[in-house]
Amino acid sequence: MQSKFAPLLDPDQVAEILGVSTKTLNVWRCTGRYNLPFVKVGSRVKYRPSDVDVFVQRRTRSTFAGTEAA
Repeated sequence: MQSKFAPLLDPDQVAEILGVSTKTLNVWRCTGRYNLPFVKVGSRVKYRPSDVDVFVQRRTRSTFAGTEAA
């Protein structure tokens, strides 16, 4: 039987994708600074690839302060 779920990403993988440190991800998660959903598996934190994709899409801007992005 094939799972309908994509493999979960660990914080190191997500940090690399986003270009931030795992410490930054931890701060975001603990403070709720950014809405990046996560999954707790026992004591481990995991991320769904689809949630990371949505996070990036929602934070993507084509303009900033009225000027075109480079």
